[in-house]
Amino acid sequence: MTLLGDMEPAEAESVYFNEYPPPKSLPKHEALARAFIDLHVEDKRRVVLVTSGGTTVPLEAQTVRFIDNFSAGTRGATSAEYFLQQGYAVIFLHRQYSLLPYSRHYSHSTNCFLDFMDEASPSADSPNQNHGPIQVRSEYQDEMRDVLRKYRYAKQNNRLLLLPFTTVAEYMFELRAMAKLMRPLGPNALFYLAAAVSDFFIPRSRMAEHKIQSSELPANLDNSSAIGSQEIYTGENEVQPPKSQKKLVVNLDPVPKFLHRLVDGWAPDGSMVVSFKLETDPSLLVYKARTALQRYSHHLVIGNLLSTRKWEVVFITPDPPHERWIRVPKARRSKSISGVEDQVGLAEIQKGGQQQPQPQEVADYSDETRDGIEIESLIIPELVKLHDKMIEKKTQKE
Repeated sequence: MTLLGDMEPAEAESVYFNEYPPPKSLPKHEALARAFIDLHVEDKRRVVLVTSGGTTVPLEAQTVRFIDNFSAGTRGATSAEYFLQQGYAVIFLHRQYSLLPYSRHYSHSTNCFLDFMDEASPSADSPNQNHGPIQVRSEYQDEMRDVLRKYRYAKQNNRLLLLPFTTVAEYMFELRAMAKLMRPLGPNALFYLAAAVSDFFIPRSRMAEHKIQSSELPANLDNSSAIGSQEIYTGENEVQPPKSQKKLVVNLDPVPKFLHRLVDGWAPDGSMVVSFKLETDPSLLVYKARTALQRYSHHLVIGNLLSTRKWEVVFITPDPPHERWIRVPKARRSKSISGVEDQVGLAEIQKGGQQQPQPQEVADYSDETRDGIEIESLIIPELVKLHDKMIEKKTQKE
């Protein structure tokens, strides 16, 4: 059997999208996006499609169980705010219930959002002396006012469109549709692919229709012994569901890498495509990012390590200098439970087995938070400069 990953991109696209029905919400999302894009084409405004959050991989057609990843959508939601500050309109294609621009400041806080509010004393002329007005606590007034004003401006001026997805198949349908709708934008279109897209999936044709059944494991089950074929349940459609406990062994196929199709088929001519590469091994990061750039022939790969992603990233580009590191100055780094300070710079040091000269840290303290500078406040302005150059080259050629 030929895997989708072994097919030509156009053939893999046809086979993959025929596996699933389009999401029920797709026509509504297309209508909203078309009106949004037409407005900004008329105003000659740049539009960025920001993808954000993780994708689920259902194990059953009527989904009870699914495979997921850790992504909460922090990178995407934060970046969207800084794109808006740079004058872009943003289509925010996000995992449902993941972080959203602006509300992330409170939904992702260590405090419950109710901790930011108080009930004031009722006024003397209040019709109900038992009910005082709800207000923001004094220590949060300035910060919340700033966030609220930015959010209201984006919404009132139609600069932000929120479109949700859940599964990896829904994400693919939405990405393809949005890219084609953005064609009238030409080089004013930017794709910022920050979503953590699943690498593997179960084709719909092999997926169990109903919930995969289970029962209590036998007390004498020896996990170290060889597993016979009669003790394995694949989760796929079977003539008879299992009557006794079996180990669940799921056979996943690789999700086709549709970045080829986005660059060479779906996206507007002259548009900019930016992807991300996340690794845990410092010795692999730059190599994997370079390989992705060469394989898909797009414009920028932003590489980051899981342990240092809040403090440093590397821009891998086809043009010189090819590799450029962006770091938050040490004194301004945000706190991170999962971060490992000792690994900052390690991916660069290990390149070629020799220590490299440290890049100049980009120091911009204009967008500080309670925990320090958000690295997205450094990433997005640098990315906009690259987009400026692309548009300038396109204009000169014409």
